[in-house]
Amino acid sequence: MNLAYCGLACETCLIHTATLEKDLERRHAMRVTIARQCNKLYGTSLRPDDINDCDGCKAHTGKLFSGCANCEIRKCAIGKNFENCAWCSDYACDILEKHFLLDPDAKKRLDEIRMQK
Repeated sequence: MNLAYCGLACETCLIHTATLEKDLERRHAMRVTIARQCNKLYGTSLRPDDINDCDGCKAHTGKLFSGCANCEIRKCAIGKNFENCAWCSDYACDILEKHFLLDPDAKKRLDEIRMQK
């Protein structure tokens, strides 16, 4: 499983699955849905054209969603040279706790990693 620093599973991320979609009409429809969801959850004003390709926040392809590029969680984990936030001594920080409110499965994934440490 390709796991983001925050515990998000890239395989289930709508932005990543839209990136992989070959049918252009379906890809556009997916981006309409993604923009609508981002606007509702995060109070943004994204348009479908603002949803760019993303291969995950750890990818070295140059395909990174703009929201991920500016993500405080990602910046922190990179700065501390962690594979993901489960390895941080400050786990779970306030920023991560806010993320977990939107993605409780991310917390479950990171908690599982912490139990294996």
